Amino acid sequence: MLAHTPVVPKLSFFYGISIYMYPRDHNPPHFHAIYGEFSAQVLISNGLLVNGSLPRRAERLVREWLHAHQNEIYQAWINLQGGKSVEAIEPLR
Repeated sequence: MLAHTPVVPKLSFFYGISIYMYPRDHNPPHFHAIYGEFSAQVLISNGLLVNGSLPRRAERLVREWLHAHQNEIYQAWINLQGGKSVEAIEPLR
């Protein structure tokens, strides 16, 4: 029997950066940003990279996206931690 693997929603994609959030992930509230071979966990509260790294330009774009959509991103965190689904969030343009 195959083990159930939770679906990891891609919240957004812009300028080659993929943004993911894992269901029932550990605190503090954060999301995962992936750009090429780089990846980082980013705090929703302040945009700090707490694990991993991104090139300077990608980090700036991720923070800009976070600033524009912080409430939506935090609501996605709450929904996923409660076992609910989430909708994609508008990419940075």
